[in-house]
Amino acid sequence: MIPFEISTTAEDVANGVAWGAYVTFSMVWIGLILVAGWKLYAKAGQPGWLAIVPILNVLGMLKIAKRPLWWIVLLLIPIVNVVVLVILMSDISKAFGHGFGMTLLLVFLTPIGYLVIGFGASEYRLQKDPLFA
Repeated sequence: MIPFEISTTAEDVANGVAWGAYVTFSMVWIGLILVAGWKLYAKAGQPGWLAIVPILNVLGMLKIAKRPLWWIVLLLIPIVNVVVLVILMSDISKAFGHGFGMTLLLVFLTPIGYLVIGFGASEYRLQKDPLFA
């Protein structure tokens, strides 16, 4: 004899479908971020794999933006990190020959901005300086 009965309602099915859609969307979004970051870093003369390694990706971004590597410390300070990140996104936008619109795209929709730069006609306009020379 089973002490309890298992039943599935329409609400349970809907929740399962919603959860599955969320997980699928999240995995696609993460994959998009990885591919876009890889392309952007490669265009800037950095090894593409640098974009997917935590902490090293920030150092690579600092190199792309031509900012000192000690700025990674500033990214650890609350509120200051938001300002520094906006500055970095602005510098990356300028490094690829874009303006304020691309900076906004990079700040608010980073993966899409990375895709536009990585797969678009943008060229890195600064001297390439790989993190690991």
